[in-house]
Amino acid sequence: MKVLVINAGSSSLKYQLFEMPEGRVLAKGLCECIAIEGGCITHKRPGKDNYKVEVQLDNHETALSWVLKLLADSEYGVIADISEIEAVGHRIAHGGEKLKRSCLIDDGVIKYLYSIVKINPLHGPPAIAGMEGCRKLMKDVPMVGVFDTSFHSTMPDHAYVYPIPYELYEQKSIRRYGFHGTSHRYVANRVAELMGKKIEDLKIITCHLGNGSSITAINGGKVVDTSMGFTPQEGILMGTRSGTVDPTIIPYLVGEGMTIDEVEKMLNKQSGLLGVSGVSSDSRAVCDAAAEGNPRAQLALRIQYYGIKKYIGAYTAAMNGLDALVFTAGIGENDALLRQEVCRDMDYLGIVLDGELNRTLPRGTEAELSAKDAKVRTWLVPTDEEFMIAQDTAKLASL
Repeated sequence: MKVLVINAGSSSLKYQLFEMPEGRVLAKGLCECIAIEGGCITHKRPGKDNYKVEVQLDNHETALSWVLKLLADSEYGVIADISEIEAVGHRIAHGGEKLKRSCLIDDGVIKYLYSIVKINPLHGPPAIAGMEGCRKLMKDVPMVGVFDTSFHSTMPDHAYVYPIPYELYEQKSIRRYGFHGTSHRYVANRVAELMGKKIEDLKIITCHLGNGSSITAINGGKVVDTSMGFTPQEGILMGTRSGTVDPTIIPYLVGEGMTIDEVEKMLNKQSGLLGVSGVSSDSRAVCDAAAEGNPRAQLALRIQYYGIKKYIGAYTAAMNGLDALVFTAGIGENDALLRQEVCRDMDYLGIVLDGELNRTLPRGTEAELSAKDAKVRTWLVPTDEEFMIAQDTAKLASL
């Protein structure tokens, strides 16, 4: 079965075409600058040169029409006709309170997603635009929604209900939702497979560390807690996001003359690695500056390491133990220094790295990093959210 996976952003659209159940990627690409000047599409096929075309992309439907055209193109395509695509999977950041597992997309699902745009204003509208564009261009092809929040829906109420008036949860759906769930689900299941054990028998902490970062505690295959909350703003320091801060800072800054929009922009776009270091939101640039002796860059990294370490300790306590610690996503997979510093002085929990292996392992390699005598097994597992989406899509479309 050929499955097209779509990840629609506000001005971009990523795609991958899979052959399932093998999981073989036939083609993938990126549409950039949708609805703004400078539109272009980069189209990649294994074993062949990349193809890039500059084209005006007025909206997500236009971008999708180009994607379908390229996939079936006689020179650059990988299929003879778009009718070969048997299902489409959509990555959707937020499933709200109701969509707690991957599902077939129908009018009712789209109507509900419109109703929760107010709690998902950044990612909701482009995801809906991607779905509506596909439904228009590929009328009879089943569509599946895979939600980043759904994996976290097993959290107990004491983990997801905030200690504010309970009516705000009942009436406004203000609660911890968690994000990056598709990534956390993939790497947790993959580690169980690598360990030769059932996920139901394991206590796992997964660290999805990128420009946006989240940490999740998984006990017996079910999430018991996660660091991101009502929005992806909560948790550890990130590229431009502050992570968790004292909420009273907000009215204080408003009282000092900032508008609420300015404070929101500061916390989301001007904080984190960028705000503390004053160098960049890119961890590689911050690491380079720290290595050159920049004290603020060094401080930013210490805050990052310390924050991750605290969540690992807290989640180990919450699960009454830990069998596996997993690093994934851009920073988690590629930053050996971060893994070293996070795991330093964690031997009391049974976390001990093989320092030489951690330093010399090629970037992005799937491997166990723990020392031979470590009680907790530490892993590096490159994430594959698109494959997870394709897998769910193929399963549901075949029912």
